Amino acid sequence: MSEQFYKDAYQTRLATRVLRHDDAGLALEDTLCYPLGGGQPGDSATLTLADGSALRIADTRRDRETRVILHQTDGDARLAPGTEVTLELDWARRHRHMRVHTCLHLLSVVIKAGVTGGNLTAESGRLDFDLPEGMELDKESIEAELNRLIEADLAVAVKMTSGEALKAQPELIKTMSVTPPLHLPEIRLIEVEGVDLQPCGGTHVARTGEIGRVRIKKIESKGARNKRVVVELAD
Repeated sequence: MSEQFYKDAYQTRLATRVLRHDDAGLALEDTLCYPLGGGQPGDSATLTLADGSALRIADTRRDRETRVILHQTDGDARLAPGTEVTLELDWARRHRHMRVHTCLHLLSVVIKAGVTGGNLTAESGRLDFDLPEGMELDKESIEAELNRLIEADLAVAVKMTSGEALKAQPELIKTMSVTPPLHLPEIRLIEVEGVDLQPCGGTHVARTGEIGRVRIKKIESKGARNKRVVVELAD
């Protein structure tokens, strides 16, 4: 299966064929749909058949054992292997995921601490930080610095490294709760021009200016050392 979202996160339409469709989900020869993972939700989409009929893809997941991407369709209809279909991504939703995800990378630049968890939706995202006990975060200054980095319109690019190379640069790994697959020969890095480089398997915008203005929704304590920072898109 070709995972087109890694080749071009901006591609919204794809002609492909059905590999199989059963109770576990729909597997396609190629897909645009990002599967749930790394705190980013699975994509939704529309699948159109040659006769013009359509199926809605409500969610996308990756099978833990086989690693096959499975599209979760509404209804009971099942498509035969080899059926030609056109996949149309729910772009408005995906693009908001890309904006929020890239913003969370910037948040990890502004707050210089280990990340213990994170999640995102089409409206907002959050990171949990491991901070020295008693340390406080200033909502206004964090928001101002985030928007400064966004307005700087920095380029966002994908780079590749190896697990062995990443072991030699442990400072690039910001997430304390999940270790990248260091056994792999290739690991994907996301670089924000001049300010950040870290392993990540999600989808991102091409420039920080595309994120748009953001707000810090709230900052809350989740333990003696754990602070949760929630950021939301202003539009």
